[in-house]
Amino acid sequence: AATLRRIEAKYGVPGDIVVAIWGRESGFGRAKLPHSVVDVLATKAYMSTRKEMFRAELIDALKIVESGDIAASRMMGSWAGALGQPQFMPSSYLKYAVDFDGDGHRDIWNSVPDALASIANYLSQRGWQRNRDWGFEVSIPANVSCAQEGPDLARPVADWAKMGITRISGKAFPANDLSADGMMLVPAGRHGPEFVVTPNFYVIKEYNNSDLYALFIGNLADRIAHGAGPFQGEWGNVGSMLRSDVLAMQKALVAKGYDVGKADGLAGFKTRRSLGDWQSKNGLSPTCFPDASLKARLK
Repeated sequence: AATLRRIEAKYGVPGDIVVAIWGRESGFGRAKLPHSVVDVLATKAYMSTRKEMFRAELIDALKIVESGDIAASRMMGSWAGALGQPQFMPSSYLKYAVDFDGDGHRDIWNSVPDALASIANYLSQRGWQRNRDWGFEVSIPANVSCAQEGPDLARPVADWAKMGITRISGKAFPANDLSADGMMLVPAGRHGPEFVVTPNFYVIKEYNNSDLYALFIGNLADRIAHGAGPFQGEWGNVGSMLRSDVLAMQKALVAKGYDVGKADGLAGFKTRRSLGDWQSKNGLSPTCFPDASLKARLK
């Protein structure tokens, strides 16, 4: 606890967020790391579909060995070449790993203080805002369109509250958040939990670019810090559409002038809000998520 307090004081990242990432990445440091990182990266640099990326990571791994932080024979990691308890790629290690226990080595394999502080430094350097949460599960009234989702549609949290959006816990939004930016996030449209997130949510996504990863981290952090339970909103049937079906819907929306982001068969926030806007303009209640009935109508 004392180490986490020191880390939070230095980097401004809450200890519960750091511990949540540590737990997700390596089971709080207990996960086995069976692979030689040098061997993995050398193989991928020769054989993978992303040879240039892995070649650069291999060179960075050799720089780590050259620095004296760890011997090549002890540089163990995942099947993808990620290092130690925080699961940094070598390029991230060189930028963000820190020696927090003061022994002269950035040892993210065996030193818990180094591993935790390195995670916090990563988030801090990527723009973590001190004294702000990651986000809040909310209830969005039926008359508030889910098509207002996205990091590019930020507005003060107070504005969301004025629309009638409330925290599902029944608590008020923190006073220091009211004048600061918040963003609507509805990863399953109206068929799942709803959120107002802060810019820190997107900093977590810098660690792993997935809404569900960042939501997992946020929820686990809330459980650690406050004894919170699972999200209260229930996930509906959002897995029944084939990727090819979603792609067909995206192409239809693009033909109508909508920006769906990358048309790849995955329902990202631009696809979800485009669909919600199209629903509104065609006399439908916005659900902001693809389903078979909408595919039939969207031609």
